[in-house]
Amino acid sequence: MNSLNKAEIIGNITRDPELKTTGSNQSVTTIGVATNRNWTDSNGQKHEEAEFHNVVCWGKLAEIVCQYLNKGAKVYFSGRLRTRNWEDTSGVKHYRTEIVAQDMIMLSPRGGGGGGSGDESGQSYDDNAPEPDNGPDEEISAEDLPF
Repeated sequence: MNSLNKAEIIGNITRDPELKTTGSNQSVTTIGVATNRNWTDSNGQKHEEAEFHNVVCWGKLAEIVCQYLNKGAKVYFSGRLRTRNWEDTSGVKHYRTEIVAQDMIMLSPRGGGGGGSGDESGQSYDDNAPEPDNGPDEEISAEDLPF
């Protein structure tokens, strides 16, 4: 039996994307996306809850995200979940779960609502190019990470 690792979110970008390049000359950007959940409890009181997601885009998708999206834009991302871990200089281990994006659809209207500057609403991009494979034997050092 195969496994499934798939994440899909629709939300608003929480900060302007910034394009970076790895030591192996790969384009990458990490952005935040906020999603909201609204519900009414059994007493009729309305509630709202925000969840914040880290999204990583590689290659051409990273370049497109940086070119057309900015803070506040509504966007759809589809990809897979990945949890990274690293140890800081004090020896404390950190964990970060992120969505490695493969598909993106811009949902903000053209030129408005914090949306990008260029394509029409609903513009999509499918990044079928695989994320750089560092292989099981090649470790990524902290210097290789652009963020």
